[in-house]
Amino acid sequence: MFTQQQLTSILSSLPDPAFILTRSGRYAAIFGGKDLRHYHDGSGLAGRSMFDVLKEEKARWFAAEIEKALESGALHIVEYQLSGSDVAGAGDGPSHSIWFEGRVQALNFQVEGEDAVVWIASNITEKNEVQQKLRQLSETDALTGLYNRRKLIETLDDRLAVFERERDQTSVLVFDLDNFKRLNDEMGHHAGDAALVEIARLCRQVLRKDDVIARFGGDEFVVVMPGTHRGDALEIAEQLRAHVPATLRETLRYESTISGGVSEFGAPDRFSSDILTRADAGLYQSKRAGRNRVSAL
Repeated sequence: MFTQQQLTSILSSLPDPAFILTRSGRYAAIFGGKDLRHYHDGSGLAGRSMFDVLKEEKARWFAAEIEKALESGALHIVEYQLSGSDVAGAGDGPSHSIWFEGRVQALNFQVEGEDAVVWIASNITEKNEVQQKLRQLSETDALTGLYNRRKLIETLDDRLAVFERERDQTSVLVFDLDNFKRLNDEMGHHAGDAALVEIARLCRQVLRKDDVIARFGGDEFVVVMPGTHRGDALEIAEQLRAHVPATLRETLRYESTISGGVSEFGAPDRFSSDILTRADAGLYQSKRAGRNRVSAL
């Protein structure tokens, strides 16, 4: 139906690049990749080895994926990232990271004496960016930019599983702003929102990089502290508590404090809500004791 020349022309017109790669990692041929908005010109790769073109670690990864496709004989699909730092001998390469979906299929004939695959690489960078933004929106509190309740529970579930498996401890701090209703009544809800934003900023500043900070609802915040026992968590919580009055005085010209409760996982815990319940009880113990303090249970 088509001549050899026509088939070659059709393959060369494909928007996504199709690489014929041998078991040893040689680029036997390259077709397509004509959509220059998404792909660099790869025509110069033909005849070269990916071990000469890519950094060794990345080349070994590609070789392993080629081997998987050859062994299974079925369509093999992988996602991977390439950037200029991965390229060793093919010009400068992309200046930024690009995500690809590779669809790899073993050929039923040899290419110049070697088993080979066709590897079609589709640029999925934009799709990944959209998915990442949607994921971020689904996990983030709109006002403070902290994680929301959904992400918090997911994190606690993960940490409980680690505790049960490895006995690696996690502590939790639950705290809220003392007399938050009075702040809203006296200065308006915009001031209340501003206070919550300042508390979130202070948390990012005072707490550790690995601590997971979430707005649980209203003026209640939760901090998950991986690898931290209750005593150490209490010290960290006290540092945060001590910073709050000066911060609110400076930014809102309003005098206020926080009260909190701290707890850690225990052997009887079966649900992530167990540790939250104890930390919340510590919060209310602090309230009954006069506020502006953190209690450990």
